[in-house]
Amino acid sequence: MDSPKRGSNQHQQRKLPLLPLVFLIFYEVSGGPFGVEDAVGAGGALLTLLGFIVMPFLWSIPEAVITAELATAFPDNGGYVLWIQAAFGPFWGFQEGWWKWLSGVIDNALYPVMFLDYLKWAIPSVAGGVVRLISLLVITAALTIVNYRGLTIVGYTAVALGIFSLLPFVVLFFLAIPSLEPARWLEVDLRDTNWTLYLNTLFWNLNYWDSVSTLVGEVDRPHETVPRALAAALVLVVASYLLPLLAGTGAAPPGDRKLWADGYFAHIALKIGGGWLKWWVELAALLSNAGMFEAEMSSDSFQLLGMAERGILPAAFARRSRYGTPVLGILFSATGVILLSWLNFQEIIEILNFLYCCGMLLEFAAFVWLRIKQPNLVRPYKVPLGTIGVTVMCLVPSVLLVVVMCIASAKTVVLSVVFSLVGFAVYPAIQLAKKKSWLSFIDAPDPIALNKEKIPALAEERIVHAREAGDEQTQLLCS
Repeated sequence: MDSPKRGSNQHQQRKLPLLPLVFLIFYEVSGGPFGVEDAVGAGGALLTLLGFIVMPFLWSIPEAVITAELATAFPDNGGYVLWIQAAFGPFWGFQEGWWKWLSGVIDNALYPVMFLDYLKWAIPSVAGGVVRLISLLVITAALTIVNYRGLTIVGYTAVALGIFSLLPFVVLFFLAIPSLEPARWLEVDLRDTNWTLYLNTLFWNLNYWDSVSTLVGEVDRPHETVPRALAAALVLVVASYLLPLLAGTGAAPPGDRKLWADGYFAHIALKIGGGWLKWWVELAALLSNAGMFEAEMSSDSFQLLGMAERGILPAAFARRSRYGTPVLGILFSATGVILLSWLNFQEIIEILNFLYCCGMLLEFAAFVWLRIKQPNLVRPYKVPLGTIGVTVMCLVPSVLLVVVMCIASAKTVVLSVVFSLVGFAVYPAIQLAKKKSWLSFIDAPDPIALNKEKIPALAEERIVHAREAGDEQTQLLCS
């Protein structure tokens, strides 16, 4: 039976520790090297390797450290919605939530489709028609049920799936070492580069670091756990791309670069390790899509719950199941996945990237604005840069966001504008429903008040934890 538990303080379910959180972030951002093959096909070996070395410094690290600072300053579900609300007010907080939730749901629509694309090689009947449609519905329902059963289950499932999905690439890398030819890593042809596909593939495979913020209220000691989890996940993500790419581009038999497309790592595994490794990579790809679906749905659904707990959405969205999971948030996210699965792969990537860019530009602006306007905000983790330093840090990824938006197709721009206008229209409708008492809303403090209220409570919790562990130094630092 479901219960309308309206505040995270009332929620007594088991909190999420470090290791499951690391793998949830891993699946929210990456899920392994599946899908990076398109970057090689679009830009060649050199550009792809450079991209996955340079882009983490230009994009992933700034996004991760901003997430660490703001998620620990506002340690409640809803994440970036609270940051934008604190900086620019509830209207833009709602728009941020709309853009990012829609981007997440569109992203999640990819994974059941990709799951079936891998499965069709073993079961050809799921390639199309009624069987494919039924399979899509069944897979979405099954993965949604796992999400409903609890975030802790999702977290430890992510750990198991992550280990299983990454191991074949560790094996592939070591088997490839005797055959590596470093000269192949330098292959590039700038005149024959599909820059749109190349940049979108890089961007898609290295974003969503902020997704963990939407469920930070479910994390054990978030002021410590979130920064550590983001750092560990960053290393894991970059390694999961570079090692397979070094092996694949450096040791695989030379062939047409255009053959590098989704699923090509299975072919490389066959050439380097044999049939058994090919099947392992294909099974890992299949299960990795399940892991990415679970992580993304957790983030999307807890975002809606957090918005309801802050009074931005109706109180019904704050209702939790007996397992502590957001009932309406999960149902809305699953429905969105099914409705959006008709889009093709490249359209999905472009649209979700465009909407995500809108939200990220707001986040960077809010981060700098809060540094200027709220210098006394309690920040358990703080990026070790002053106002000018963080402004410069945000400038490069902001330019990248604008570039990604500029190379989008006209169809993507039109759809994104339509989606945005829907958000602009829904907000005043929700405010009218609140004013007329047509729907029930939770009366919650603003995010700045939440910061002043919750951070001292977390510090006290840390002192108690340190006392239990006999850590006198931590007790003195927190006192």
